[in-house]
Amino acid sequence: MLDFIYYPVSWILWFWHRVFAAIPGLGKDSGIAWALAVVFLVFTLRVVLYKPFVKQVRTTKQMQELQPQIKELQKKYKNDRQKMAVEMQKLQKDHGFNPLMGCLPILAQVPVFLGLFHVLRSFNRTGHGFGQLGMSIQDNANTPNYVFNAADVQSFLSARLFGAPISAFITTPVSELQAFALDGVLPSRVAIAAVAIPLMVIAGLATHFNARASVARQSAEAAANPQAALMNKLALWVFPLGVLVGGPFLPIAILLYWVANNIWTYGQQHLVFGRMAKEEEEKKQQKLELRAQNAPKPGAKPVNTKKKPVVDAEPVDAVEDAVDTVDRVATNGTAKPKSAAQRRSGGGQKRPNRGRANQKRRR
Repeated sequence: MLDFIYYPVSWILWFWHRVFAAIPGLGKDSGIAWALAVVFLVFTLRVVLYKPFVKQVRTTKQMQELQPQIKELQKKYKNDRQKMAVEMQKLQKDHGFNPLMGCLPILAQVPVFLGLFHVLRSFNRTGHGFGQLGMSIQDNANTPNYVFNAADVQSFLSARLFGAPISAFITTPVSELQAFALDGVLPSRVAIAAVAIPLMVIAGLATHFNARASVARQSAEAAANPQAALMNKLALWVFPLGVLVGGPFLPIAILLYWVANNIWTYGQQHLVFGRMAKEEEEKKQQKLELRAQNAPKPGAKPVNTKKKPVVDAEPVDAVEDAVDTVDRVATNGTAKPKSAAQRRSGGGQKRPNRGRANQKRRR
């Protein structure tokens, strides 16, 4: 039914097992070679999902920055959910982000996790529980598992990581443990616990610290949101505790997957957030440089960009004409108005300086 997931996971696991089995000192039956194949299966997936992860981080940051506007829309249209949804879509379109991109990396890892769990479980099909085939030990060892042939299945069953089969878990029934005893030696439950418990603790701590780093980068508005606060508590405490509670029922290879995935996430978060902080600092410096270029130089007289009001010359000419008319009446008894050309040129003559006292004397 889900072969479109199982076969790609099998091919990647098969490829990395061949790579590490070729290293001198390991070999195809080495538990370390199989463990490294699982770890690099995780790394392969995370490399493919690197760009969506960056998009997820940017989308999350945008949503935090838009929290005040989102709250305002929720308050404004609290009685009209349809209108609220339309305005939310408009806000998302205007700022060019898609909330689904924030979930894509997580959603893409879920089928890989389930596919790996199923493929690892299918190396041992002797159980009689849900999804098990109830094969005999011999039939199981000689039946291929997706892209792995019978020799690969036998190599996996006989491989040991510090004495523990890589797909065994602490609570594995004795009847299923016998499938790993192709050499006649039954794996020790103590050896399985000695490998699984440290991996459980590391996986739980890594989950907690990843969540802690993510919460620390949230804005105050986002952290104050009740839904975000609930998710933060789940990520900080419930999910890490879930690893410890569910660890005894998970194969060692799945615990390896969990540890490798969290270690990659921790390093990738610091890398991506560091680059984003550097980009923001560069943008801030560019704005400061642009502002400094537009500012006046030290000691320079500031330029007044406001236009001075234009003084109408007509009232001044009217006053001058009135004064000339009074003078001519006082001397000749008649007054001729000046032409426009004379007013502009001043009549070609210099006006004598007549004081107010002389004018009174003539009258």
